[in-house]
Amino acid sequence: MLLEARLQAASDPAHNTALARHLLDALKQYGVHSVGFYWPLAGEFDARAAISVWLAADAQREASLPVVKERSAPLEFHAWTPTTPMRIGHHKIGEPTSGRIVIPQLLFVPCVGFDSHGYRLGYGGGYYDRTLAAWPAETKPITVGIAYEACRTQAFLHEVHDIPLDLIVTEAALYPRPVD
Repeated sequence: MLLEARLQAASDPAHNTALARHLLDALKQYGVHSVGFYWPLAGEFDARAAISVWLAADAQREASLPVVKERSAPLEFHAWTPTTPMRIGHHKIGEPTSGRIVIPQLLFVPCVGFDSHGYRLGYGGGYYDRTLAAWPAETKPITVGIAYEACRTQAFLHEVHDIPLDLIVTEAALYPRPVD
């Protein structure tokens, strides 16, 4: 049901334009110079154009995409620019061939759905949960989920290992994680 709602929302150009604006607002709000994001799958927001605009505004900025080294291992993030050659990696997802590891200060995470507590529903592979759990505390990135408003729910059943995101960005708003 959420996948269908996301696919329908993603097909609306106005939603994608608004989501790109909010993504850039989030980057401005946090003032970071390195960002990790994701290669889009069907129905996921394609952040490449917005990230390209962000990169072009300052030569010191860098972006990166995840690389799956092993299915049960945390993700690595490798440098990406709009001209970086790509290869098909695990799960038939594009990965940069740069080989240069980047430690992002802010990490955009795709969401199938999200709730009002900052938890996300992904595809169930656990890659982002595993990656964030293994991240050293001193370099842990700001986590920003990218979702469509149609995929917002009141609450998910979440497990002990699930980590709430710092912010969720949709085409309608920016939702910071509530303070407990």
